[in-house]
Amino acid sequence: MEKKRTARGKAANNGNGASLGFEAELFKAADKLRGNMEPSDYKHVVLGLIFLKYISDAFEARHKTLLAEDPAAAEDRDEYLAENVFWVPKEARWSHLQANAKQPTIGTLIDDAMRAIEKENESLKGVLPKDYARPALNKVMLGELIDLISGIALGEDGDRSKDILGRVYEYFLSQFAGAEGKRGGEFYTPRSVVRVLVEMLEPYTGRVYDPCCGSGGMFVQSEKFVMEHGGRIGDIAIYGQESNYTTWRLCKMNLAVRGIDADIRWNNEGSFHKDELRDLKFDFILANPPFNVSDWGGERLREDVRWQFGVPPVGNANYAWLQHIYHHLAPNGTAGVVLANGSMSSQQSGEGEIRRAMLEADVVDCMVALPGQLFYSTQIPACLWILAKGRSNGLVRKTRLRDRRGQVLFIDARNMGVMVDRTRRELTDEEIKKIADTYHAWRGEKDAGEYADVPGFCKSATLDEIRKHDYVLTPGRYVGAAAQEDDGEPFAEKMDRLAAQWREQRAEAARLDAAIEANLEALGFSTPR
Repeated sequence: MEKKRTARGKAANNGNGASLGFEAELFKAADKLRGNMEPSDYKHVVLGLIFLKYISDAFEARHKTLLAEDPAAAEDRDEYLAENVFWVPKEARWSHLQANAKQPTIGTLIDDAMRAIEKENESLKGVLPKDYARPALNKVMLGELIDLISGIALGEDGDRSKDILGRVYEYFLSQFAGAEGKRGGEFYTPRSVVRVLVEMLEPYTGRVYDPCCGSGGMFVQSEKFVMEHGGRIGDIAIYGQESNYTTWRLCKMNLAVRGIDADIRWNNEGSFHKDELRDLKFDFILANPPFNVSDWGGERLREDVRWQFGVPPVGNANYAWLQHIYHHLAPNGTAGVVLANGSMSSQQSGEGEIRRAMLEADVVDCMVALPGQLFYSTQIPACLWILAKGRSNGLVRKTRLRDRRGQVLFIDARNMGVMVDRTRRELTDEEIKKIADTYHAWRGEKDAGEYADVPGFCKSATLDEIRKHDYVLTPGRYVGAAAQEDDGEPFAEKMDRLAAQWREQRAEAARLDAAIEANLEALGFSTPR
């Protein structure tokens, strides 16, 4: 799991991850080897090799320990399974592949290694990529990739090595999502968005579920939360479903690299039409469903027990996701759902009536308006829906929350975030903490402090207030404008100063216009009068 570190600066030349930031340098090096290969194809080549390195390192570390303790136990598979370590046959170990990295048969050797690992580990069957021998794949590039990846976590012990490889896998997922643009968003939710949900919901103990889990980022961050807050990983059980087979494979590898045991189901019909976990209820649900899906097959689900608040329109799946998720909540469960902003105010095809029914039933706990440009896949502004059961006396870490019935917390975070590149924004750690702390104080958590409305940022609104806004849930309608700081300048003086500044700017504009006109006439051009 992710551990806190204090090292700074660039990575050492051996790429062992001794300092923060090495993932970026490593990705640059790997990307140089890509050549003309599409990121969507190259992603599987690289991530498959990182996964192979991970399970081989974990196996070798456990093997070394067992040899020192009891040589006979070193060949007992149960000794590895007991530590959540995959059994790796000799021909699949990284040392064997590294020794043959420059051979023209390296692609075949990697495919054979993947098959051997799947054969020996039931949970990985059908998960690993096995097309490294294809003629179109440059074998020299493969050998160089193996050399590059061999330097990751070089010389580190078992836990440290696994942690570093997990970081690399997660970073590479995010970078490939960025390179793929819209397609990348299908398998990856930006880390800062996931962290907001996790910090707000605090999945500390119980069952955690994602009905459209992508590459598993919600689960990785949930486990990090438990570890960082002194909990035990065994206290949460993870469940998920994914309809894209390729994405499901990425998820399985991502969780395995992190050492996370989870029940992740796949079928190509999806959670609406083939709910693999239909009889289970969950304490926490975190989800980033695809926005505004119009072809979700809703016409075949007109009569369904999940539509407690109204039948969702066949042309948009947003309210089908909200109701599917609420249906799966345990009696004191909480859910965080990322949806397009339109879900907060749409009146089309009965969505307004469903939203009204949800509010009257007291299932909406909090609404968060997010800043734009957070996602790889879309520029559509997004929001967070926080749904809750047991709002009269919910439970967090054995502490009773206050009765929040008849109230909804609105948070407007649209002005938050910093640009991390030309097109994408991320929320900072401080901003994530501010959002989560506000929610925790509002729902009455122990040691969370007193909640207070902050103009322009947060507002605890009553159901009567929401009714007056026709059940529209856009936070900007409720939080109002931020208070303006008094700069100490008297109003009359400020008006005189601004008026003088305006006159100066107008005179300067006239001077520039005249200069431009003179230059054009000197060049033989005339300007219309």
